[in-house]
Amino acid sequence: MGTHLILQPTLLLGTEKNMTNFTTMSGFILMSFSGNPEIEILHASVFLVLYLVALTGNILIITTTSIDDSLHSPMYFFLKHLSFLDLCYITVTVPRSICNSFVHSGNISLWECILQCFAFTVCGCAETAMLTVMSYDRYVAICLPLRYEVIMDVDTCVHGILAVWISGVISGVMHTAATFSIHFCGANIIHQFFCDIPQLLKLSCSNDYISELGVIGFLSLVGLLCFISIGLSYTHIFSTVLRIPSAEGRAKAFSTCLPHLCVVILFISTGVFEFVKPPSNSPTVLDFFLTVLYTVVPPTLNPMIYSLRNKAMKASLRKVFKERKAYQIC
Repeated sequence: MGTHLILQPTLLLGTEKNMTNFTTMSGFILMSFSGNPEIEILHASVFLVLYLVALTGNILIITTTSIDDSLHSPMYFFLKHLSFLDLCYITVTVPRSICNSFVHSGNISLWECILQCFAFTVCGCAETAMLTVMSYDRYVAICLPLRYEVIMDVDTCVHGILAVWISGVISGVMHTAATFSIHFCGANIIHQFFCDIPQLLKLSCSNDYISELGVIGFLSLVGLLCFISIGLSYTHIFSTVLRIPSAEGRAKAFSTCLPHLCVVILFISTGVFEFVKPPSNSPTVLDFFLTVLYTVVPPTLNPMIYSLRNKAMKASLRKVFKERKAYQIC
């Protein structure tokens, strides 16, 4: 019942007309998945389960890689930061959407929308950079094993993490500044469950979004370079692994690479949907589903991929649970 009301013109009170017929937005209305309250509750419940799974899995990886000395290597150092990024990435959008669905309200203030866009862009771009750094780490480990400890020393790892976050923040500032420098016209309804930049651009007046398209083009080029770098790293990795004479050696090499490769494929393939699918004036269930694929699915499945495919991670998780159980008995 409440979700039907958000579409009524009488509720579009977050706008103020000025002298130039532009609209100065003081807030937006996030479109719900459905006008049916029961379906809204179902959607919120599913999102809540997925969020708790992502939260549990990523916290387990962060905890395990922090306390287990056998996992104090560059590979797991980067994995720990990837899990932290995943936590931030899903927390930016999902909890707010869950809350909106339970209270049947999609109102979000201008500053909340700006902050959400900034944080979402930072996390998305930083995750792309992180996966690129991790692919380089696997390349050095497998293709240059004798020089691994020299190349991937503490300074290199720290500089890699700093580069990841700096690139994410710069991308977030550019994207957010370009998006909210435009004038918004008409209804302040965003056809998405979070402040999605493509949907915001649809509210722009005339050609005000040209500067944002330039930013999108630049960041797309950077993303393409990251993708090419990851592809080249894995081309060399597979070429080297296939030359390993022993089957055991090949299996060990693949066991450390396949989890990362699965995460890369999952994140990139789902992220492509953001650029492939055109924003729709009348979004369908498929549109929302594709959005969920690149906002919710990767951070939820990443911990499962690493814990199920990585023998060292599974052994460490079992060790942590056994120690915790023994501590509780004592």
